[in-house]
Amino acid sequence: MTFADKTITVFGGTGFLGRHIIWALAKTGATIRVATRSPQHAYFLRPAGDVGQIVPVYCNIREEDSVASVLKGASIAINLAGILNEQGRNTFFRIHVEAADRIARACRANGLDLLVHFSALGASADAPSKYAKSKAQGESKIIHGFPRSVILRPGVVFGPEDNFFNRFASMARISPVLPLIGGGHTRLQPVYVGDIAKAVYNIVTAPVHDKYFGQIYELGGPKVYTLREIMETTLQCTHQDAMLAPVPMPLAKIMGFFGGILPGKPLTVDNVRSLSKDNVIEPGTPGLKELGVEPTGLGAILPTYLAQYQPGGRFAEKRQAS
Repeated sequence: MTFADKTITVFGGTGFLGRHIIWALAKTGATIRVATRSPQHAYFLRPAGDVGQIVPVYCNIREEDSVASVLKGASIAINLAGILNEQGRNTFFRIHVEAADRIARACRANGLDLLVHFSALGASADAPSKYAKSKAQGESKIIHGFPRSVILRPGVVFGPEDNFFNRFASMARISPVLPLIGGGHTRLQPVYVGDIAKAVYNIVTAPVHDKYFGQIYELGGPKVYTLREIMETTLQCTHQDAMLAPVPMPLAKIMGFFGGILPGKPLTVDNVRSLSKDNVIEPGTPGLKELGVEPTGLGAILPTYLAQYQPGGRFAEKRQAS
């Protein structure tokens, strides 16, 4: 299907999830505006489409006029703007709530056909973390501000550039011990980035969008894992021998306090709070299958990009065998 006469505006398109979604949307033929504060950081996306098809444009999602300008003339918007940790002026409330409200109102004012808004699995007003609470507040702003919206709640996302499995594998390279927050009992349902991109493509290219309006889809993979099982799987894929050390929640919060003041914030108190609750799909909630996507398991993808962390590198086994 071609959308050569349509324009799709993507907020947050330069991130891990955003790039995969843009690569998928490029197949529609639509002009894709990548709205970002640093357009030069989006230039790497342009080869995914035809000449002039993918257009990085300046946008500050904290400013009304800036958001409105990148939505002018667009038919569809994708909001991927989000942060895992607060930093300076970039707070959860400003990015997940205020910016979501600003985008929704601008979509209404510009008469868009559809807004696909990314929230997070576990978003709830009574969630233990500020992150998940702010995501729930953002959902409310989206639904009330622009009824022609659909909300997607992905769980932990895995894929070549992810910041989850890659982080653990990288940590195991330099540390003989990896912490298991809360003992590693938290249940997670990792979802493949390619499946999410396919789901967005299916929504955007559907003949009619009405059936999606006001709906919430929870996106997870075909299997639920405990945090311990995820760490063990990561170590198996990388042939690493790090020891897994259970860390009680009170101690983990202390680690999060100090981790939150380190460069890059490797672990924060809010991250720990997020891991205090299972992050899995609620039974009966529509998800990938209802969006025409068969979920991909970890086993089919994880070894293809974690092999780089094996002792000796990706081709270590081949060199040894020869």
